[in-house]
Amino acid sequence: MKLVVITQKVNVNDDNLGFFHRWLEKLAAKTAGLRVICLSGGEYRLPQNVKVYSLGKERGYPKIWQFLRLQKFLLTNLPQVDGVFVHMCPIYAIISFPLVKLFKKKLVMFYAHGGTNFKLKIAEKAVDRVLTSSRAGFILKSQKVKVIGQGIDVDLFHPKEVQNSESFQVLYAGRINKTKDPLTIIRAFDILVNKQNVRKIKLKIVGHPLVGSERDYLEDLKRFVKKQNLRDYVEFIDGVPYGKMPEQYNEADLFVNPSSTGSLDKVVLEAMASGCLVLNCNEAYRQILADKYLFKKGDAEDLVQKIINLMGKITA
Repeated sequence: MKLVVITQKVNVNDDNLGFFHRWLEKLAAKTAGLRVICLSGGEYRLPQNVKVYSLGKERGYPKIWQFLRLQKFLLTNLPQVDGVFVHMCPIYAIISFPLVKLFKKKLVMFYAHGGTNFKLKIAEKAVDRVLTSSRAGFILKSQKVKVIGQGIDVDLFHPKEVQNSESFQVLYAGRINKTKDPLTIIRAFDILVNKQNVRKIKLKIVGHPLVGSERDYLEDLKRFVKKQNLRDYVEFIDGVPYGKMPEQYNEADLFVNPSSTGSLDKVVLEAMASGCLVLNCNEAYRQILADKYLFKKGDAEDLVQKIINLMGKITA
C-alpha cells in the first residue's frame, strides 16, 4: 500500500508538531511508500520510501500559491497511491476532495479536538473515514468515526531514574495562549508561595508562542510573575524540540494541564507514560482519572489544594 499524507509541518525539532515525524516513521514501516505534503517543511530524517513536498509556508509563499502547489502534488502522486490520509486540518480534506474522488481514492482524516466548526462539518461529508483519539475528540454525529487512541510513543516516553531535586517540580508544556491557560498555574503558584509560604516548589513553563497575540500573552505572564515576586519559582523555557521532551517529563514530579480542549490532550498522556503525576481539568479525562487528579478549569484555589495533596503523597 502507498499513501499520500497531508499535514501541517514536517520538522523533527518542532516543539509543537515534532511528534508527527515519529508517526511518519511508523507509517513508512507499514507501507510501500509515503508521499507527504506539508504546509511547512523543516529538518527531517525519514526512511527512503518517504518523499516530502512542502507547500512553501516556510518560504513565505502566498496562500493561492500554496493551494496550487497542493493540487500539483496531488495530480502527480494520486495515480500512484491507494489513498490519502489528512492529519488534523479539515481544510486539507475539503480542498483535496475533488482530485481524490476524481482518481477514485479513499480519503481518511485524523481529528482529535473537542471543538467543531463549519469546516469540520464539510470535511466529515467529504472523507470516507474519520479517525480520532477518543469519543470526545470528534463530537459530530457520524457513522464514519473510528476511535483508535492517541498514539503515544512509549519507546520514547517512559519512566527513567533521575536525580532527586530539593524542590517539588511542576511542569506545563504546550502552546502559550489564553486557550491553554497557563495563567491559572501561575496564579496557583502565587497562592502557594505568597499566601501559604510554600517555598520548595518550582514551575517550568515550556512552550513557544507562534503568533503575535501569543507573544503578547507570554509577556503578560512574565510581567505577572515579576509583579508577584515569583521569578525564583517560575521559569519560562522556549520551545523544546520534541525529542528532548522526555527529559522534561522525567525531571518533573507533577505535570499540570490547565487546557480544556475536550479531547485527550497528547501532553497529558506523554507525561503519564513517563511516570509523571498529572493534574488536569479536561472533561475528556474524567472517565480515566480519579478526582484527586482533576481540578476545576480556571480555578487556581482548587488547583492549589490538589497540588498540596499530591505533594504530601510524594514527600511523605
